Amino acid sequence: MITVNADGKIMVRRCLVTLRPFRIFVLGIGFFTLCFLMTSLGGQFSAKRLGDSPFTIRTEVMGALESRGVLRRMSDMLEMLMKRMDILARLENGTDFHKGDEARFPLDRFQPAAGLMERIQAIAQNVSDIAVKVDQILRNSLLNGKVMEGRRDQCEVPRDPKYPDCAGKVEWMRARWTSDPCYAFFGVDGTECSFLIYLSEVEWFCPPLPWRNRTVAVPSPPPPPRAQAAFRRDLARLLELIGTGKESLSFMKKRIRHLAQQWLRAARRLEQKLAGRQRDQKHILIHIGFLTEESGDVFSPRVLKGGPLGEMVQWADILAALFMLGHSLRVTVSLKELQSHLGVPPGRGNCPLTSPLPFDLIYTDYHGLQQMKQHMGLSFKKYRCRVRVIDTFGTEPAYNHEEYATLRGYRTNWGYWNLQPPQFMTMFPHTPDNSFMGFVSEELNQTERQLIKANKVSSMAVVYGKEASIWKGKEKFLAILNKYMEIHGTVYYETQRPPEVPAFVKNHGLLPQHEFQQLLRKAKLFIGFGFPYEGPAPLEAIANGCVFLQARFNPPHSSLNHEFFRGKPTSREASVLWALLGAGRQNPAGTAVFQVSSQHPYAEEFIGKPHVWTVDYNNSQEFEAAIKTIMRTQVDPYLPYEYTCEGMLERIHAYIQHQDFCTTSSLPPSPKTKSPAMQSPPSPLALSPNSTHLVWSPSAGWAPQAWPPVASLQVWLSEPQHTCTETCRRHGLVCEPTFFRFLNKEEVFLQLSIACDSTEYEMNHLYPAVAENVHECYLQKEPLLFSCAGYNPKYRRLCPCRDFRRGQVALCRDCL
Repeated sequence: MITVNADGKIMVRRCLVTLRPFRIFVLGIGFFTLCFLMTSLGGQFSAKRLGDSPFTIRTEVMGALESRGVLRRMSDMLEMLMKRMDILARLENGTDFHKGDEARFPLDRFQPAAGLMERIQAIAQNVSDIAVKVDQILRNSLLNGKVMEGRRDQCEVPRDPKYPDCAGKVEWMRARWTSDPCYAFFGVDGTECSFLIYLSEVEWFCPPLPWRNRTVAVPSPPPPPRAQAAFRRDLARLLELIGTGKESLSFMKKRIRHLAQQWLRAARRLEQKLAGRQRDQKHILIHIGFLTEESGDVFSPRVLKGGPLGEMVQWADILAALFMLGHSLRVTVSLKELQSHLGVPPGRGNCPLTSPLPFDLIYTDYHGLQQMKQHMGLSFKKYRCRVRVIDTFGTEPAYNHEEYATLRGYRTNWGYWNLQPPQFMTMFPHTPDNSFMGFVSEELNQTERQLIKANKVSSMAVVYGKEASIWKGKEKFLAILNKYMEIHGTVYYETQRPPEVPAFVKNHGLLPQHEFQQLLRKAKLFIGFGFPYEGPAPLEAIANGCVFLQARFNPPHSSLNHEFFRGKPTSREASVLWALLGAGRQNPAGTAVFQVSSQHPYAEEFIGKPHVWTVDYNNSQEFEAAIKTIMRTQVDPYLPYEYTCEGMLERIHAYIQHQDFCTTSSLPPSPKTKSPAMQSPPSPLALSPNSTHLVWSPSAGWAPQAWPPVASLQVWLSEPQHTCTETCRRHGLVCEPTFFRFLNKEEVFLQLSIACDSTEYEMNHLYPAVAENVHECYLQKEPLLFSCAGYNPKYRRLCPCRDFRRGQVALCRDCL
């Protein structure tokens, strides 16, 4: 029988109770030590990881010093525990656990305790060794940190002639770096070095700092081949991209659905015309700025109340055309979505984007352009060449160039963007300085055309105007019209008939688009009251077999006599006048005031009779005679090709494939900077066979990579009071501003037998030109001011003209 001393039992119990939790405690200490070491040592190099702030050196070095003290304390603790275990072992050996020879106790149970002590001793030694090594590492790190800190404290603004704005930008940062949280987002902390790092690595006003760690640039692999655009066969995905939540979006989606089959047929025809030509798929952002809450979104409420919807018609067609051409689209109608897609950093918009712009093209309007400028910082200047601005009335170069517009009195609320003028895209081909975007009208098949002709009511008229205010003051000629025709209206009202609409008018209220189309297919006459200007409805009426009757404005409407046109960044050349203005005011030299001779100048000039009649509504006899003649005239439905789905697809395809505003061509050096030894290359232009104008010489031996192709170029000399737009039109051509760079040379004057006693380079939107009475020739100094618009009786202008495709004024014959 085994007997055990009572004191021995107590000692054993104490040892067993003490050792079990102690094992757990030691294991926990070891694990914690390992984690702490990994964190501390890894943190020493965290500032070198991509994406971390470059201003964290001080914090991490201080953290490392604290970790060294913790390691020392842990080592001391383990050594103390080892000594206490050693005392416990000695106490165990000195205690009498046996009574006699037969008293035996299984002391081998304590062998694990001895092994545990050895492990504790080994852990303590390892921790001690690690502490010594960490101490060495931290000393080196602290030394390097002090050197780096000294560099940060000793940063000086570099004086580099390649970066002349550096000192001024640093001074600005000292005073204003807290004005926008985006600077702190990029690591600016108020120190001189943080300013220089930001200005050299985020922006580009200062040279790179030599002490900044920079990885050697590894040649990047060539980018993978771009996906090819393929004509789409379904518009369902586009309807999802447009989204929901606004009446304006619902209106555009309904229009796209209504024209879906026409878009599909047009896409198939254009695909056959291009014959399998390769087209890169573009990543395109469409931001409709006027529909954002920040811009007021005044159009969505008008959808249900009959307001002008021309802009939404055009945007719906742009979306459909871009999608059918096979490009990758993103659609936004909110500022937050715009910021997210662009990669705008948090703050007030003073800093560049956080990453390169992921879009090849951005289609927006003036509201969206302003929002982009406010939130993209310097990135706006870098990427503005990718922007296309949907601009209803157009923006001419004299209003677009900020410095010139300010100095010469052309500055308006909507101009001064310094974009390339073709980046502005208009609803109608107002000016060749801008790109003609357009929209589409429904195209009829042969069966529908015959049905319309059979069902026309010759005594039925529909009034163009869905708002009651448009009818006010029109009682006189409405009474004349009522003698011959039944008058129909589509005026919006909520509860009672608008008092502006006479009782003899049959008002249908606001009609859905398809019902309005049916009304036009029955009517003989579609009559305009002078507003809205240049909307899509007259083209839709003409396409449905109506005659469009509109008022001639006398005097023409302009920014001088009509509030609607005030501030528009264009001079428009429909019935422009060169005259002194009343009360001693004078036009800025070379301007042509924005004057519109009728409600719809495109219909008047490009279509004309018998489909379009423009008369003086104040002349009762002329107005009544026009109505009688229209009732007797038979007209077929007519739609210009450029307003069909195929025409718009063709035009946008050509723009996307060929327009590139991110690579610019430089002008030849001015005479003052030209070296005497420098010989100008022979002119590639030559006199035409009849010696009236210049053409591109077939023997020139070279042809630049230009679009439109230079083979379509003709150079004509304008008359003193003619614009280049009018000069080209008189010769059956279109003015092409991209060709100005080829004739902005002194030798071109000589080829046209113009003697120049002097030649000067100046900023003027009328140049190149010659003042013949004094034999002074002028060449253009600023490429952004090349313009087909404007004239001055003092000058005859050099005008670049080109041919155009039948029914497609925006494209030359070989432009597709």
